[in-house]
Amino acid sequence: MLYFAADPNIAPITDLITTWIHIGQALVGSVGALAFIFAFLWKITAAESKSALAAKQWIQRIVVGTIGVEVAGSLVDILTKSVPASH
Repeated sequence: MLYFAADPNIAPITDLITTWIHIGQALVGSVGALAFIFAFLWKITAAESKSALAAKQWIQRIVVGTIGVEVAGSLVDILTKSVPASH
């Protein structure tokens, strides 16, 4: 077996993960905000109560999905910071 004298440098990997997390959060935030606006307008302009209820359900899904992405990003951030950095 080959042993390294020093710990491997994982900084590039954690930087890459962090960058992709930020890109994903920005995309989900932008798409989520746009979807929320459209669902809210759909709810306001709905002629039938069934359609308004469907819009309300979509608004709830959008909110829960956006919160889920934020929580997932925070968890990945915690996990990547828990890996010991090389010296």
